[in-house]
Amino acid sequence: METLILRLEAPLMAFGGPMVDQIGVIRPFPAASMITGLLANALGWDHSDTDLLDRLQSRLKFAARLDREGEEVQDYQTVDLGQDFMDMSKYGWTTRGRVEERGSGAATSGTHIRFRPYRADALCTVALFLDPAGESPTLGALAAALAEPARPLFLGRKPCLPSAPILAGRVEAETLHHALTLFVHPEVGEVSPTPPPHAMRACWPPGQGPEDQETTRLDPVCDERDWANQIHCGQRLTRAGMVAVRQGGGHE
Repeated sequence: METLILRLEAPLMAFGGPMVDQIGVIRPFPAASMITGLLANALGWDHSDTDLLDRLQSRLKFAARLDREGEEVQDYQTVDLGQDFMDMSKYGWTTRGRVEERGSGAATSGTHIRFRPYRADALCTVALFLDPAGESPTLGALAAALAEPARPLFLGRKPCLPSAPILAGRVEAETLHHALTLFVHPEVGEVSPTPPPHAMRACWPPGQGPEDQETTRLDPVCDERDWANQIHCGQRLTRAGMVAVRQGGGHE
């Protein structure tokens, strides 16, 4: 099975979850909706391409490994949405070079407070494939789009710009967990002839890695998106455990 390997690394990243009032939530691993949005952005799709987004999300199978967990930091934000320069119909520009025109929200005056947590100095490795594989976009199309994205890419929130190319390589593997054991980022091999000796936290879909109940656990996550209504929806299970890079692991 061919898998794409992504490198998610930035000074600040936000693997978000459903918001609770004005408090943002981040998870240790990227959400299915975030990976879907990242790939769609690279392909040049819009939020209005809801059928394409829903289908890509339903085909996406991925596992994630925390090479460097980093540190959680929290940003305290205040904004007065009633100020003229906050009018999105005038000043909100997109990466396509046109006005965003989101319109005004329910709260348009007064000072609003919100908290936004981030993960600082982290590195997350993602292995993914699409099922079914032959449907468009193919894995090759995703790789080409990540190598030359249609728009600038970000990791969770627009200020979170990647510090390294997101497309890291491809590997042939039996499962997604297996793919994570095979891949080591190039600079690791430059520093040391052997892969990292420590095991790293990871998650993978059931059936795509070890199922031992003593060393892994099933976690319910709500990380998919109803793209037509722009809300989080549903629940799926992921298997959480550890992964270590095998001796001789490398990259393409």
